[in-house]
Amino acid sequence: MSFATLTRRHLMLIAGASAIARPALAADPAIHVVKDRNCGCCSAWVDVLQTEGFAVTTEDSLGTLLMRYKSDNGIPQDMISCHTGRIDQYMLEGHVPPSDIRRLLVERPDAIGLAVPGMPYGSPGMGPDNEREAYDVFLIRRDGTTEVFSRYEAA
Repeated sequence: MSFATLTRRHLMLIAGASAIARPALAADPAIHVVKDRNCGCCSAWVDVLQTEGFAVTTEDSLGTLLMRYKSDNGIPQDMISCHTGRIDQYMLEGHVPPSDIRRLLVERPDAIGLAVPGMPYGSPGMGPDNEREAYDVFLIRRDGTTEVFSRYEAA
């Protein structure tokens, strides 16, 4: 079909296909995760993120190098967990739920990022949600202070 023979119907079909494809361009930014290659819960969190539609890359690190990465990126000692992610300009420490990551990207606070300290059972990648223990997701401010960003009650 040449350009000269395009009908109004063809143009409408092309415009409709373009509109359908557009949401794919607005996908979540990629998350880069630095983790211990031997940690099963780190890999489980990555799987949760991928299932939720995030594009995830991983980098293996160990011990002192991993702790240095956290420290160099502003993660306070009392907020540390097993893996650290970066999305856009924000850091993600530990088993942060995908819904909180999306909220962070919408609200865009002036902050370092989010943290779920420790490894609470039932957080994403740490066991079933219907058996979870209560935990908080913290917003890490640029001055190193933290505040509760989200609270998850025990199931």
